[in-house]
Amino acid sequence: MDGSLTRVLMLFLLPLCLLKCGEVQAFCFQTAGARYQIDPQLLRAIAKGESSLNPQAMHVNRDKAGKPKSIDYGLMQINSRHIPRLKAQGIILDKDDLLMKPCLNVQIGAWILAKHFQTYGVNWNCLGSYNAGFGTSRHEIREHYADRIWRIYQVQRNSELEK
Repeated sequence: MDGSLTRVLMLFLLPLCLLKCGEVQAFCFQTAGARYQIDPQLLRAIAKGESSLNPQAMHVNRDKAGKPKSIDYGLMQINSRHIPRLKAQGIILDKDDLLMKPCLNVQIGAWILAKHFQTYGVNWNCLGSYNAGFGTSRHEIREHYADRIWRIYQVQRNSELEK
């Protein structure tokens, strides 16, 4: 294939692929939400806040000295501390599954959030624990995170109502 034909095909195929990726992601949030009784729009808001809906997103978490302590992966930014348990349960083979399987990533994120809700109740402080954990010194971080996700959630809901 010559270069100009390749460019023309890419101009037509890329938007189609992006459209389909969005449809797949929407399906992923619907499925995970139904499975764990969590509003799919809330799951999507978390993914937007965590990764800007980028299934390949990775973030290195560092301690105060700047040394890496963990890594977050994929749409829902699943923390590396979950990997040993996910591998032991046969849910993933390795960390690459968290990047290469976006629907699985959303399912795992929904499962983590559902476990938090079961333990600490369905409330915004608990939602903040998805990002900040439950440490007493992290209350303000949980509140800030929950507020940010709430704003994203409201924007999404308003845009859905306008459709």
